[in-house]
Amino acid sequence: MIKFFRKIRYGLMEKNKTGKYLKYAIGEIILVMIGILLALQVNDWNEQRKDRIREQAVLKQLQEDYQANLAQLEEKMTTRERIIFSAMKSLNAFDQPDGVIRDSLVKELANVFHDPTYDPIQNDLTSSGNLILIRNPKLKRLLSNWSSDVVGVREIEQNWTKAVYEQFGLILSEIGLGRDIYNSFMNDSRHLWLLDHNEESFKAEIGTSKLGAPLDEILTSRKLEAILGSAIILNKGANLQSEALRSRILEILNLIKAEIKTDD
Repeated sequence: MIKFFRKIRYGLMEKNKTGKYLKYAIGEIILVMIGILLALQVNDWNEQRKDRIREQAVLKQLQEDYQANLAQLEEKMTTRERIIFSAMKSLNAFDQPDGVIRDSLVKELANVFHDPTYDPIQNDLTSSGNLILIRNPKLKRLLSNWSSDVVGVREIEQNWTKAVYEQFGLILSEIGLGRDIYNSFMNDSRHLWLLDHNEESFKAEIGTSKLGAPLDEILTSRKLEAILGSAIILNKGANLQSEALRSRILEILNLIKAEIKTDD
């Protein structure tokens, strides 16, 4: 094709037809420019097509990750509700000790000893450069803010975890309830945090203590009463934060679902 145009151009030059040659040369330049623009357009279209394929792959992975994040968050919230419930029952035993059964109280205190912590799957969209593939601006903003949203839950969780290991455990030891609580914690409490959900694998009979405190001594411990109050406050606060985060995850999942193309 280039040789064909070249022959025409040379023919016009040999016939000394300068005006026609110039017009032809301009037309040839325009054709070349159009060809370049078309090539660029095709290349741009092809790159956009590749980006959309990559975006769909990223969206599907995000959908899987946030569904897992939601399931884990709801498990932690369920555990905290049990902590709050058991702490309330234990405080009621302090207020109305008549008829309280020691073994039942130990089981409730063992439930309070849980310290659920949220550890979601962290995406690396920003560092990997994949965030730019997400076209939905609202979804992109929510994904960018995800890490900071999780911080709000983790901060208040850490307060209770610290209280469990630095205060609650010591209080139980001082009363003489350590072995009894740990035995009940392993064998009577629910452990939703286990990855395989095989709660039987966590059980181990360590027995009860012959030196354990009597019921009246347990129900007159000011430190134990105080830590139960902390359990309610801190876990209630963590669940309020978690509920807000749960709503955020559901919003993200809805936006992802709307962006994923189906094969139908």
